[in-house]
Amino acid sequence: MKVQPVALHHAPLLHHLYQATPSYFALLGSRVPSLQEVTRDIETALYDSRRHLELLYQGGEAVGSLDYKLNYPYAGDVTINLLLIRGDIQSRGLGERVVRDLEKRLPDSRRLLASVLGDNQRAVKFWERLGFTFATDARPVMTWYAKPLHCQPEPQPAALS
Repeated sequence: MKVQPVALHHAPLLHHLYQATPSYFALLGSRVPSLQEVTRDIETALYDSRRHLELLYQGGEAVGSLDYKLNYPYAGDVTINLLLIRGDIQSRGLGERVVRDLEKRLPDSRRLLASVLGDNQRAVKFWERLGFTFATDARPVMTWYAKPLHCQPEPQPAALS
């Protein structure tokens, strides 16, 4: 899978991916964002050096997007705000591949978090299957799941002689 940072000219493509996954927005009780809203969100993301928006490609075709933020909420944390795989190709292991790839690209991070909006039991099962555990309850809006990364044993003090 190829990952490409989102640029402003990608707004129509990202909007198309959102339109191809209306069930996600319906689950949240919202409509698919308009092209203008997607454009504004990309503009906002481009001004935040910690936020990363990426397009996901397989075989040259855009299949999804990933939105995450470095050092949020704490230093060393990475929070996935949205992992979206186009509706017609979900449940084929693409989301897991994206998360595993992201984990490899985060060598200096200590914890990966995923925010789950609303009552999205399918998302909860997905994150739990990847080793995430419940971390924070911010219902009714969202819950957060977390997974430690690159765990190193705590250094032990030298023995006194």
